[in-house]
Amino acid sequence: MSSMITTSAWVRRGVAAQFPTKYEINEEEMDRISKLARMQLEEAQGDLKAAQEGHEEDEAMDEDQEDNEDSKEGEEKKNDAADDDDLKEYDLDHYDSDEVDEDGEKITMFGNVKSLAYHEPNEEDPYLVMPPEEEDEEREELQIMPTDNLLLAGKVEDEVAHLEVYVYEDAADNLYVHHDIMLPAIPLSLEWLDIPVGKAAEGRTTGNFVAIGTMEPDIEIWDLDIVDCMYPNAILGQGGADAENGPKKSKKKKAKANDEYHIDAVLALAANRQHRNLLASGSADRTVKLWDLQTTKCAKSYAHHTDKVCALEWHPTESTILLSGSYDRTVVAADMRAPDSKARWGVDSDVENVRWDVHDPNYFYVTTDGGMVYRYDIRNVPATPKESKPVWSLQAHDDSVSSFDINSTVPGFLVTGSTDKQVKLWNVENDKPSMVVSRKMDVGKIFSTNFAPDADVSFRLSVAGSKGVVQIWDTSTNGAVRRAFVSRMPSLEGEVQERMIGMQPDQDESDDDDGGQEAGAAQGADGWESMDED
Repeated sequence: MSSMITTSAWVRRGVAAQFPTKYEINEEEMDRISKLARMQLEEAQGDLKAAQEGHEEDEAMDEDQEDNEDSKEGEEKKNDAADDDDLKEYDLDHYDSDEVDEDGEKITMFGNVKSLAYHEPNEEDPYLVMPPEEEDEEREELQIMPTDNLLLAGKVEDEVAHLEVYVYEDAADNLYVHHDIMLPAIPLSLEWLDIPVGKAAEGRTTGNFVAIGTMEPDIEIWDLDIVDCMYPNAILGQGGADAENGPKKSKKKKAKANDEYHIDAVLALAANRQHRNLLASGSADRTVKLWDLQTTKCAKSYAHHTDKVCALEWHPTESTILLSGSYDRTVVAADMRAPDSKARWGVDSDVENVRWDVHDPNYFYVTTDGGMVYRYDIRNVPATPKESKPVWSLQAHDDSVSSFDINSTVPGFLVTGSTDKQVKLWNVENDKPSMVVSRKMDVGKIFSTNFAPDADVSFRLSVAGSKGVVQIWDTSTNGAVRRAFVSRMPSLEGEVQERMIGMQPDQDESDDDDGGQEAGAAQGADGWESMDED
């Protein structure tokens, strides 16, 4: 079984409902689901018709192909005849006859149904009503404590895409899947939202939602406090417009990027924490779009880049400034109120991540496909991208720096994750980057590394990748980390047993060179000096 976690995100403590509700379909919801299902069916029928028309054209061009089709048709007739023979034993032609058995009970293809229970039309089906004691037990199993974190992981497993919602119990060293959500395509980006969106927004000011970007151009928004939900609360994009107004007669999507919705995969999402109704998205269609979550419509569209937009983040204090990174090898800081007012920096290869320094927002970080990490001063704007001068640059990995995060509690404490399967922790205090520890986490190629958002567990680092499993590393228990940051965190004094919480990869996942290897290092004038290696 092949599986992969492509993206993940933490949810801070205390925002999830203590007792999530089970999804129940009422008449209004059934109408909404029927409308969405009908839309999807019509799209599928349109695709089938187009495929059939293309197939007919191919047949007209190739007489040999037509002969093959005739032969195939003959084989199908033979198969149909064989199927008819198999069905004779069920005597479907007489399934509704009035034959009776020796007790006078009518005999049907389903046998004697005399003993089956039945109920009146307006009564609840007794077989579908859960006994009170079982309801209480299930309610207790779904309970999420105020001291628990949620961890969201976008996963692909045997070509099936879904979002796994984990509960992390720090005190109990426990991590488990609480529920999951089926997705239409491979998930590429996640963003937690604290504002109710769509049909759940009425009468509410806060919520526990997630926006999900996938290989499809639409952005789905789901309520994390509802279990076993069938359809998202809202869809940002053409799919959402079709659900409201019905699909357009023409099934062909616009060939060019437009100001209303994305037309390609959604690679990045960023929620504005000050203007809570704003969500930014970056796409392979080269645009950045600004969504109003109250109306679920696109408010603005920006074309700052000439290639795929893969990374976004809002400024921590200047709430209208958005940082974006692209495969065009540039990073743009733009004021969304005045899109022509922007600054641009250039890097040596495709951008992977961009992040503001939460401890000093005059600076931001960029990681690249070439394994580099750059730190820039936003006050030092180059005349052209080629003239960009970082405060410092670091060859952090030999392969792409596919994930990156900044510890919210300790200034200068960074983590990088790479497709070389290594996680590295860094101390960049006083703009002198040095590696604290490097480790292979047995998760395969690393696609996501995130520090927990709550202050008392901010040293907990989630790591996920190509093996489809999540590991949580309590970095505060690592000896090298304790020694590096004890001056800023006196509670790290002394040595403790190292702590790792997570799930093991599937046994059939092969990874010859993964082995829990760890090394600590310090950078000197002559390069990297290894300190220890298992």
